Amino acid sequence: KSRIVMASTKSVYKLFVRNIPWTVGTRELRGYFSQFGRVFQANVVFDRNTGLSQGYGFVSVNKETLDNVESKSQHMLEGYNLYVEQSNQ
Repeated sequence: KSRIVMASTKSVYKLFVRNIPWTVGTRELRGYFSQFGRVFQANVVFDRNTGLSQGYGFVSVNKETLDNVESKSQHMLEGYNLYVEQSNQ
């Protein structure tokens, strides 16, 4: 029973996003997901040595935003099909 209560009270959901175009930074990633609702945090992972995008990132959202993101079958950003799934982190 406590598991059900715990799951229903979770307020922040972390999404793993891959296939992010190299031209997209954190601001653009946040902007894209903001159309679905509240975004608490977004970040694109960059290589520390080269400064180039690694092509993936994370977005933290609320339940309503998560539901809106999941209701869309395809996510396109600057011509790239983004792959979005809930993160285990």
